[in-house]
Amino acid sequence: MAALSAIQRYKLLTSTVVPRPIAWIVTQDAQAIVNVAPFSCFNLMGYTPPVVAIGIQAQDNGEAKDTRANIEANGEMVVNLVTSSDVEQMTRTAANFPPDVDEAEATGLRLTPSITVRPPRIASAPVSLECRLHSLLDVGPSQAIIIGEVLTMHIQDRYLLDSQECLVDTPALVLAGRMHGPGWYVRCDAPFPHQPTGASR
Repeated sequence: MAALSAIQRYKLLTSTVVPRPIAWIVTQDAQAIVNVAPFSCFNLMGYTPPVVAIGIQAQDNGEAKDTRANIEANGEMVVNLVTSSDVEQMTRTAANFPPDVDEAEATGLRLTPSITVRPPRIASAPVSLECRLHSLLDVGPSQAIIIGEVLTMHIQDRYLLDSQECLVDTPALVLAGRMHGPGWYVRCDAPFPHQPTGASR
């Protein structure tokens, strides 16, 4: 890896570490201007406490992206999961809007209030995670890992098989996963069963 350029490392890693779930993150700045942006370096990292992690690169000019700046300033974010039907809308929010532009308003994205954090959540998302900043780790001059503690979780009723047992109809969510290169995604609605033959170590 040390012998490769940044773009070479990017191509190899993003073409093989797949599929990656997508965090469609909503944050707000001090003036309550909404920022919405997708990140595919994202996953669940544990459940006691419940935490998710997002890898965020800097902008090409080295400055922090609005998502990171807002999370650092306010300590709050909402991570929304992306259905395959929302991919087009999600990619619109990936455009490089100026910080003073409300990206939800600019792209026609409908939001709904959160319960425990100030940033709103995306109304069409089947699952939304209201999070507060747990920790932030700078792992390079232009790269950080943000860990968010999940305070509140929203799941649309139609995807709950049993709310008491916390059983979710996961295939019915038809979540989108990020694949290799720009514009390639996968629908996460065709799981296959497998019974392990031994315990992992």
